[in-house]
Amino acid sequence: MAARVDLKIHVDIYEPRDFSKPAPQGCNMCAGVVSESLVQMLATEGINLPTTVVQRAIDSYVMHTDVGNLRIETPHREKRIAALYRSAGPRGVVNSQWVGFDGYLLSLAQAKGAQVIPARVTEVIRLDGCLQVKRQGAPPQVYDLLSVTAGVNTSALKIFENKEFGYQPPKTTKTAIREYYMGAQQIERCLGSSLHVFLLNIPKLDFAMIVPKGDYVTFCLLGADLNEALFQTLLESPAVKSCFPPDWKADQSACKCFPHINIQGAVRPYADRMVFIGDSGVSRLYKDGIGSAYRAAKAAAVTAIFEGISAQAFKNYYFPVCRAMVTDNQFGKVIFMVTHLIQRMRFLTQAVLWRAAREQRQGVPPRMSGVLWDTFTGSTSYKNILIHTLQPAFIGHFLGELGRALIKKS
Repeated sequence: MAARVDLKIHVDIYEPRDFSKPAPQGCNMCAGVVSESLVQMLATEGINLPTTVVQRAIDSYVMHTDVGNLRIETPHREKRIAALYRSAGPRGVVNSQWVGFDGYLLSLAQAKGAQVIPARVTEVIRLDGCLQVKRQGAPPQVYDLLSVTAGVNTSALKIFENKEFGYQPPKTTKTAIREYYMGAQQIERCLGSSLHVFLLNIPKLDFAMIVPKGDYVTFCLLGADLNEALFQTLLESPAVKSCFPPDWKADQSACKCFPHINIQGAVRPYADRMVFIGDSGVSRLYKDGIGSAYRAAKAAAVTAIFEGISAQAFKNYYFPVCRAMVTDNQFGKVIFMVTHLIQRMRFLTQAVLWRAAREQRQGVPPRMSGVLWDTFTGSTSYKNILIHTLQPAFIGHFLGELGRALIKKS
């Protein structure tokens, strides 16, 4: 965009991590699931993720519940999700053939002329209207524009608190991620190219998912008061054990962490000559965090190049994109409330499972299957998902299955 308006820019990227290394040095504490919508958006920018980055293309998901399992194919056979690592892989990986997603994107930025500075920012102050960035062991640098993309699992955001910037960090919740080595052949045999989603009635557990990759699988949990005991309860459940070889041991994880995620966006994610992007600003609830960061970054770039870098410019042209995500997250909260209710009531779970199974078996329009797919993969907005559930055909078919489930219950 800068080239289109003949604007010469210099870009410095402060990145203390080395994404060519495995965790913890290069880790971004992420499940590593890139939605089909983001894959397509990147392609429109000329960024096609190579096979060295995408460790597995996801073509279906398996929903595990207390009343049974169901494999759901990609709706309309046209969506596909990329499973990858943000760095070179989990702790202990050796001779990996894969390239981390973040390292790959960073190399593209360098190819465009950006300079990567392997250092951590320690202070930001205003100086004659511009922004002075300080780091250890080097003289400070002055910039016209600062884009803060630090995420929420770092102390860097404290730099911007209680200052004239007006910024207040996002509210967060804790998640749990573990990596297990299985080997490519075992993964293909046990998990295939499916995301495995667990909607089990386990207290304090909201959601769990297994993401198959190259030689490793990533296990992700969402819930209240996540701890080791809850993780063990889930790992010992028959639904989870069925996804692993008989001799698999749950205590043999290669890597584990309890990162935080953004569940309520930052207050005023912009200031004069400054913009907050991704988890440090506003992100989608629970899903598609990388896609959220991409959309926010593009809106910020459009604003900076074509409208200006003042706080007013960002308020007028960048903040509406953030506000739209905040609004959509309210729809998301409703959807996840309903999902939690379904988890805890067997007859509701049974009705959902029967309806989706009928669609898969008979080849009828995938109304329930499509809603489940979009809910768990983040391929569309929460508002669109909710609209689909309010269609008369969806409601009618679901009520029919619900009646069957209630009769069986009685």
